[in-house]
Amino acid sequence: MSGGTDVTDGGHWRRPSMPPAPGAPEAAWWSDASSDPWRDPYSAAAIHLPPPAPSGGPPLEVVPDPDAPRRPWSPILLICLVTALLAGGVGGTLGFVFAVRGGYATGGGTQLGAAPQAAGAVQHAPESTAGVVDQVLPSVVTVRVSGAIGSGFVVSTDGYVITNDHVVAGADGAMSVSFSDGSTASAKLVGRDPESDVAVIKVAKSGLTPVGLGDSDTIAVGDPVLAFGSPLALVNTVTQGIVSALDRPIVQSGGDSSGVTRYYAAIQTDAAVNQGNSGGPLVDASGQVVGVNSVIRSVGASDTEAGNIGLAFAIPINQAKRVAQDIIDTGKARRTVIGAEVMTGGSYSGARLRAVEPAGPAAAAALKSGDVVTRLDGHLLDDGTDLIALVRKYAPGSVVAVEYRRGNKTASASVTLAADTN
Repeated sequence: MSGGTDVTDGGHWRRPSMPPAPGAPEAAWWSDASSDPWRDPYSAAAIHLPPPAPSGGPPLEVVPDPDAPRRPWSPILLICLVTALLAGGVGGTLGFVFAVRGGYATGGGTQLGAAPQAAGAVQHAPESTAGVVDQVLPSVVTVRVSGAIGSGFVVSTDGYVITNDHVVAGADGAMSVSFSDGSTASAKLVGRDPESDVAVIKVAKSGLTPVGLGDSDTIAVGDPVLAFGSPLALVNTVTQGIVSALDRPIVQSGGDSSGVTRYYAAIQTDAAVNQGNSGGPLVDASGQVVGVNSVIRSVGASDTEAGNIGLAFAIPINQAKRVAQDIIDTGKARRTVIGAEVMTGGSYSGARLRAVEPAGPAAAAALKSGDVVTRLDGHLLDDGTDLIALVRKYAPGSVVAVEYRRGNKTASASVTLAADTN
C-alpha cells in the first residue's frame, strides 16, 4: 500500500527500524515512547481484533454496520401478505369440508362436539330397529275416550283404525285421536266385537299412512317384536322383546256392562306392555303388524295395580284383520264356531263335548256328546276354553283336523268350521 504502512490483523506486526533523529534526546526512563504510537509518530498503525470467546461462553454480539446498504421491506411485506392469504384460503376450505363431511359446527364460540343435525335429517337403515320405528310410528295413534287412554293403528288411507273393544267400551260419542307428529282429530265408532276384543273407529282425517299388515301364522317363538302405544299415557312409546309363546289361550271376563267373556289364542311376548298399550300394534322385524296388544299378566290385585312383568298378549293380526273387515263391511263381526258346547273345569285332559248341535260342523264330522277333543289342528288342548279360543282363531269355512277320545278309543276327523248364525 502507499506510504509503506502495513495493515494486518496484529498478529505479526513489528515496529520498523528507524534511525534516531540527529540531536534527539534519549527517551526518559518512565516513558516507552519508542513503542507508544501516541508518542512515537513513526509507529505503524495496527488493528487489533479481540480473541474468540472461550468454547461454551455466551455468544458474541454482532454490531450491525451502520453504513451497510439496507434491504427494502416491500418484498418481505408482499411475501407475508400472499402467504397469509393462501393459508387462510386453505384453512377455510379444509374447515368447510370437515364441517360438511363430519357434521361439525363452524363459527365463533367454544365447540364441545358436533352440532345437532336438523330434525328429520338422520336416515336409518330400513331393516334396523330405528328404521322400523320410523316406518311404523306415523301410523300409530293414541285413542282418548271419556278420560281414558288407549292405542290404535291406521289400516287405511281414509281413516279406519283398529283398536281393542275394551278401549272404546266406555265411548259416549266423545272420542279423539292424536298422531306421533302431535296433530289431533276427532273419531267415531264404526263397530265393535266384544268377544274378540276388536273394534274399529274412523278418524276424521284423510291422506293417512296405513301400517303394513303381516301374517301372524308365519311368526315363530323367538322372533323379535316391537310394541307401540301409549303406556301409562306416555305417547309414542316403543318397547322391544321376542315372541315367547304362540296360541296361548286367553279367557278374559268383559269389563263392560255386557259381561261378555272374551276368548282368543294369543301371541305371548315379553315386550314391556302396560295400561295404555291396549289396541296398539305388535310389529315384527320387517315393520309388519302381527298382533294387537290387548292384555297383560300381572301380580297386581286389581287393574289399577297391574304392571308389566314380562308377560303380554296380543290378538293375532289374521284374526283381528278378519273381524275388522267384517265390521267395516257389515257393521258386525262373524264368530267362528265348531257347533258344540264344551265342559270346563274337569279333571280330565282335553275338551269334553257337553252337547253337539245336530246340524253343526261337529255333528257333520261324526263327533258326539261325551267325546273329548284332545288336539285341534295339532294344538294340544287342556280343557274346553282352549278349544273355544283356538276355534276363534280360524275364519269360517276353514277345515281343521281334530283328535278325540271316545271311551277307551282314539279317533280323528276333519271339521269344517262355520260362522255363528246368531
